[in-house]
Amino acid sequence: MIKFEHSVFALPFALTGALLAWRDGGFFREGLWSKLGWIVVCMVSARSVGMAFNRLLDAEIDAQNPRTKMRHLPAGLLSRRFAWGFVAFWSFIFVMATGQLNALCMQLAPVVLAILMFYSYTKRFTAMSHLVLGFCLGMAPAGAWIAMRGQLDPRILLLTAAVTMWTAGFDIIYACQDYEFDSHAGLFSIPRRFGIVGSLWISRGLHAGMLVCLSMLGAAFELGTLAWVGVGAVSGLLLWEHKLVWPADLSRVDAAFFTMNGYVSVIFFVFWASDIFWK
Repeated sequence: MIKFEHSVFALPFALTGALLAWRDGGFFREGLWSKLGWIVVCMVSARSVGMAFNRLLDAEIDAQNPRTKMRHLPAGLLSRRFAWGFVAFWSFIFVMATGQLNALCMQLAPVVLAILMFYSYTKRFTAMSHLVLGFCLGMAPAGAWIAMRGQLDPRILLLTAAVTMWTAGFDIIYACQDYEFDSHAGLFSIPRRFGIVGSLWISRGLHAGMLVCLSMLGAAFELGTLAWVGVGAVSGLLLWEHKLVWPADLSRVDAAFFTMNGYVSVIFFVFWASDIFWK
């Protein structure tokens, strides 16, 4: 129902935020691996809540959309009662996991859950829903920093901004598939408002903004060569992603959305983590 494997989108960025906090704190070792473990639990549980709630709220809409009508809830493969139980269970796990990190994380847990659930409503009243989704993932590295240090450093918000723009950019590409349905159903999206051609340009602009933020982040933390190679690799992957999708040919949207963005997050993490450990 929630495509567990798609946790790969935000998780590497959360772990990057955690490692930057570890590096900035003088490579403190006490409880490092335990904290990383609880951060992973927080990431998986928060994403499970957000996705399941989205599936519940959109079940009737999904049933009308030819592309989504075979999802588990509209197809009757899972019951709404099960889905609500799923949301409740993973919400409990998320709050419990934040309590294992520090007091600030636990205090912010209800805010995080509220933002994740709020996203599901946004397509009903604003075309900026893609940016709200982006922020849902963008919270991950900032949250991981707080988990490691117990406070927020403004520099890590550059990574929040980068992830927000990256996610919004690829979500706009994905939403191009539903341009006609969104127009018919009265849903709000960038493709519906600006058309497919305009939307793809907006997506490119957002991804360019991501690269600017990553460059500023690398400079702010005085990272080394491997981190900059990672930014270059991400640039190449994003360029290839945009070459896969054209206004007249959306047949490769899934490859651009799932495959390329999975590579972006993992390769970014590999290079930046390597730089942190190498130095």
